[in-house]
Amino acid sequence: MAASASSRGFLGAKLGRIDVSPAFRNEFVEFGRKKRKLIGAGGFFSVKCCCLDSAMPIRGGAGNGVDKGDDWRFDAKKISANYMRIQASSAMPFASPQSRFASKPEKFFSRCTPRNLGPQSRDSPPKRDTGIANEKDWGISLLNDDVNETGINEDGSTWYRESGEDLGDNGYRCRWTRMGGQSSDGTLQWKETWWEKSDWTGYKELGVEKSGKNAEGDSWWETWREVLHQDEWSNLARIERSAQKQAKSGTENAGWYENWWEKYDGKGWTEKGAHKYGRLNEQSWWEKWGEHYDGRGSVLKWTDKWAETDLGTKWGDKWEDKFFGGIGSRQGETWHVSPSDNRWSRTWGEEHFGNGKVHKYGKSTTGESWDIVVDEGTYYEAEPHYGWADVVGDSTQLLSIQPRERPPGVFPNMDFRPSLPPEDELPPTLSQ
Repeated sequence: MAASASSRGFLGAKLGRIDVSPAFRNEFVEFGRKKRKLIGAGGFFSVKCCCLDSAMPIRGGAGNGVDKGDDWRFDAKKISANYMRIQASSAMPFASPQSRFASKPEKFFSRCTPRNLGPQSRDSPPKRDTGIANEKDWGISLLNDDVNETGINEDGSTWYRESGEDLGDNGYRCRWTRMGGQSSDGTLQWKETWWEKSDWTGYKELGVEKSGKNAEGDSWWETWREVLHQDEWSNLARIERSAQKQAKSGTENAGWYENWWEKYDGKGWTEKGAHKYGRLNEQSWWEKWGEHYDGRGSVLKWTDKWAETDLGTKWGDKWEDKFFGGIGSRQGETWHVSPSDNRWSRTWGEEHFGNGKVHKYGKSTTGESWDIVVDEGTYYEAEPHYGWADVVGDSTQLLSIQPRERPPGVFPNMDFRPSLPPEDELPPTLSQ
């Protein structure tokens, strides 16, 4: 029983013949393709001078392109008993390259004094859906000496720059540089802090925090961290990277927040994930996804997305993949609720036996159902496209951090408390 092309939902849920498999399965979780396993029948962006150009994390499948120049609108006429779709042609009204929320060096204030004594202004918000940038894209350059400078530009804007070094117990050392500035009336502000940390346990950390606002009240904040440490359970070297970003409109009830994290160890264990939230006036959306490779061939990937309007319309899509040695399963659900509380959902699943046979099943609240076994190959990525070797190669500045020299006979105090998981809470500024 073939499904029509109209059965592709707003999140990209796709009905192909009789199986239901999300077309966006690889859009958010799988950043790229490098290595696949075939078992079956027959066998980082730069934050420099960037602007906010997207704000909607939920994108449709093929044919649901996003034109950044238009407005994002919700068309209730597209709702049917079998599918839900967003007429999406952009993400945020303040997100176009010409918008007031974009980078405006000329409108902000002079980049530096005529004698180039002050730091350059940073008036650019972070981009959305860009993940965690590599350290080389951040351009972290710490000052070697203690500095405490201030200045005034010709237009009355001010700037400051300072740096220092903090020392603590267990060989703790933190080198930092902080800079910022504002316009003469205080409506335009920016602040940036860079740091590197180390101690006698071998812990090393590199990080950045940036924030700013403009005359229209648009504000943004982001932080990025990269950490090298010894895993408390396996004693393996581990590198963890994380990024949090948010931006908020000063003239509309609109904004977004993202929390990204990646974890790697020397035996190939890899974990990646993201939590995202956004709002545009009467519409809100959320997205969570994760992927986990145990380094021995076991793979788990999942995504959960949902959205709602103030009128009471809600819709979402989620799926999960589990595979090991060519055997595994896929399952998912697409659903929506109308303002009058009419509910529709479709669930689907696949069991892959590793011998070329796949059991496919599913049903919906409109009476659809299927339960068949087909001859079909099984495709999945057994290894992350970006793993331990890649992150080590991209972390040269982190690895080159020089800790304090440990005196003879002094040993580090190891902390074997379990690491806390990434925060799952939204910032107070966006949790409305």
